[in-house]
Amino acid sequence: MAEYTANALASVLTNQNVLFTDTPVCGNNSITHREGSGLINLRGITCQCRARFRVTFGANIAVPTGGTAEAISMAIAINGEAVPSTTMIVTPAAVNEFFNVSASVFIDVPSGCCANISVKNTSTQTIDVQNANLIVERV
Repeated sequence: MAEYTANALASVLTNQNVLFTDTPVCGNNSITHREGSGLINLRGITCQCRARFRVTFGANIAVPTGGTAEAISMAIAINGEAVPSTTMIVTPAAVNEFFNVSASVFIDVPSGCCANISVKNTSTQTIDVQNANLIVERV
């Protein structure tokens, strides 16, 4: 298991990843991350045909000052591609109005292969993200 966080308020541009700055719980050889990066590497280190991981994300998001109050969204991505079932959408009535979002997904990584996961801004504008928390569990 591993946990990655980004507690400080951060602006995330359209199609960019949340950058995880702290590692409260370090992963093992099958879950790796470089602090300050938005990518977490999952490795299929197993004698079976695949390694299964559960990825859970939660954060507070808002439209920043200067933005337009409209629907904003994020999603967990695998190898840069957003997973539609993890899309988290909120519609703030005003800028700086925070909402809590969360999503979870199981990811199978074939034996000997790797997958990069991230959480990306799928909105049409920059969003503010605070108290981001990503937990990866090998199940």
